[in-house]
Order: sequence, then structure tokens, then C-alpha cells
Amino acid sequence: MKVEDVIIIGGGPSGIACGVQLARCGIKPVILEKGKLGGLLVNANYIENYPGFPKGISGNKFAELLKDQIKKYKIKVIFEEVFDLILEGEFFKITTKKHSFHSKFLVIASGTKPKEFKDCPIPPELKDKIFYEVSPIRSVRNKKVVIVGAGDVAFDYALSLKTYNEVLILNRKEKEKCLPTLFKKIQKSKRINYKKNIKIKKIIPSSNHLIKLECKSKEGKINIEANYLLFAIGRKPCLDFLKEKIENNKIYLVGDVRNGPFRQIGIAIGDGIKTAMKIFRKIQGEEK
Repeated sequence: MKVEDVIIIGGGPSGIACGVQLARCGIKPVILEKGKLGGLLVNANYIENYPGFPKGISGNKFAELLKDQIKKYKIKVIFEEVFDLILEGEFFKITTKKHSFHSKFLVIASGTKPKEFKDCPIPPELKDKIFYEVSPIRSVRNKKVVIVGAGDVAFDYALSLKTYNEVLILNRKEKEKCLPTLFKKIQKSKRINYKKNIKIKKIIPSSNHLIKLECKSKEGKINIEANYLLFAIGRKPCLDFLKEKIENNKIYLVGDVRNGPFRQIGIAIGDGIKTAMKIFRKIQGEEK
């Protein structure tokens, strides 16, 4: 049975940062990633608060830079989704559809998944027009997109889509939760409309293959039609593969999966580096 020194579940910023730091310490980690390297960076319109990029950088470009570091340090990446995780003796057993892996140390950097909209049923025939992340529809042109949400993610999604589309942001409450800088950008855009105190009561198919939203506002009932509906109503830790809690001092949760509302790239990367340093100290016998 082959046993890896460290397996990292998740190839987002925290997982990659952890892998790079481990490689610098002479430890060869293995990253298991179910999708694409970079994680939620593919959804980010522009990153403006990461040190070293005073003019900002797009999420896709930042992800490409992280991939370059993966290649530089020759870190092994296996593109498979983890379905089960248990402690088998003194090692961790990680199972995907195709393989089982064993590891002495385990880093969970699996990030978050979207909270689902449950205010009303969504007709099955509209599933291909309703999304929880912007990346699948980033390239659409000349469409009307309704985004439900009031936080940074909802407003960032709107900025990603506004160049070629008409965007409407619906806030279910009175106050927006996004950063003031994002809100100012929204207000300056002629292709983004923002409405608050709008609650969706019904989602149904409409003519011309559109989505019809029957909504309630303070002024009364309103109907809205759109080509696509995008929900950005919060996220929760992605830990479906963790069937039961594992008590062990060789397992680490890093990045968005553990940081609640503090989902920032800088925090995630710092988490990954710090965890790699802790693992190295344990291997060296400097820390229990």
C-alpha cells in the first residue's frame, strides 16, 4: 500500500498555497481536485485587495499564475472528486470513484458550495437557465440576467456580466451587504439595475424560452422576465465527503471551508502556508 506524506483535498488558493510551501520544504504533496485548479477564482471579476497587484487582477489570470507555480514545483494533481474519508489505522483513507489513497497528513481545502434557493419550487424544465455561479454564463451575450443577492458575490457577478448583457440585481431585503466600492461601481453602470425589497414568490416558464419571476415588493406584485437567473445568496462549507467527525492532530481544515464569512484570497493563502509550515514542523519533530 502506497502512503503519501500529505494529501490536499482541493486545488483552490489555500490548497495550492499549502502545496507550494510543502514543496519548498522538500515534501511532495498530492492535490485532489474535482474541477479546475483555482477554485472560485474562475468566478471573480476582479481582485483588487491582494497585495502586489496595485492595478488589480482578474480571477482567471490569478488562477493561471497559481497553475504556473504548481508546474514550477512539479506538484502532482489528480482530477478526481473525493466521496469518502475515514481514518484507517494511523493513516487517512481518501476514496474517489476510481481510486483509494492513503496519507500520513491530510489538508482539507475543499472550499464552499452555494446555498440553494428554497423560497419556492423551481420547475425542472428551467434548470438549464438557473445557476449558482457565474462561470457557466460568463460568455453569454445580449441577454437579460437576474441576480438574486446583496453581498459582494452578487455585485461582482453583475460586473462580470454587464459588458454584453442587461443585468438586474434583486435584494430580498432593505440593505445591501456588499463593499461600498462595489456598490459605487454598480451605481455608475448603465447596464445594471438594482432593486431592493423584492421577494420571488414563483418561478415559471414564459414565452420565447424566458424565465418569468412573480415577485412581491412594497408597492405590490411585479413580474420580471429574464434569460437567466443567478443566485448568490450565500455559501456553506463543502464537506459532503466527511461522513463523520475525525479527531486527529494530522488533519487540517484551511481556507474558505473553515473561515465562515471571511472568504478572502489573502486569508485563504495565508491559511495554506501556515498549515504547510505546521506540517513541516511536525515531520521534523519540532511540534506535536
